[in-house]
Amino acid sequence: MTNPWIVALSAVFLWWFSTGIILWRVKRADLGGPDDHIWSVLLGLPLLLGGVLGVHSTAGDPSVQGVYIAFLSALAIWGWIELSFLSGIVTGPVRVNCPPFAPMGERFWRAIGTILWHEMLLIAAVLVIAKISWGAENAFALWTFVILFFARISAKLNLFFGVPRIHTDFLPRPLSHLASHFRLAPMNGVFPLSITALSFASACWMERAYSATTDGSFVGYVLLSALTLLALLEHWFMVLRLPDQKLWRWLLPDAAGPKPTGHPDPTLTGRK
Repeated sequence: MTNPWIVALSAVFLWWFSTGIILWRVKRADLGGPDDHIWSVLLGLPLLLGGVLGVHSTAGDPSVQGVYIAFLSALAIWGWIELSFLSGIVTGPVRVNCPPFAPMGERFWRAIGTILWHEMLLIAAVLVIAKISWGAENAFALWTFVILFFARISAKLNLFFGVPRIHTDFLPRPLSHLASHFRLAPMNGVFPLSITALSFASACWMERAYSATTDGSFVGYVLLSALTLLALLEHWFMVLRLPDQKLWRWLLPDAAGPKPTGHPDPTLTGRK
């Protein structure tokens, strides 16, 4: 499992599969009763617990196996937090549509209000993982989570300031109000900065992989390179006319009633 192509493809598959499973679950809950989203989050708690235990148990294990488990553990923690957000359980105090002609300042604070508790939970998770991993032989769980965290912030800023392509098909009903905080625009000043930062980070991880002296560190940096490149790709999905929603639509149940138009929150994911 040290072949760079296998490592990179593993990261791509985990990104695609984990995003698809979360989207499938929240869409199934949309079709169920009023408590289905709560049950999704509660039944997913072993994912969070397993992730924390995995980060702790691999902090001192720089082997290839330890690095893979650390990477998976970070994804597990991220996945549960995203599930809690997409289920509408951990979001923010603002749960209504933004007025269509609200001034920029009001729109900005309303947008923060839609995700405030979720962002605070993510920051808390970063601090917990940093406490466990900082200075440890295997800090790849921390760097995995940090990439996901900052890529998500970047994606949200771009959606707020405006991008050419905003798709919301995969937004679950509890988060339908989020679409009113997005903005369609030919371009914004944040997007070039996001692309530059993600491209630079990808190059840095690849350079670290090239100069790695152990199999474990090589695998870890290839995983981080692939994950950062996927975040870069998700940003380009907001600009280029690519049928990215087809990556997951085939495995989602058909929702009853009218559907919004678009694609998932691009952190991911998430995501998206």
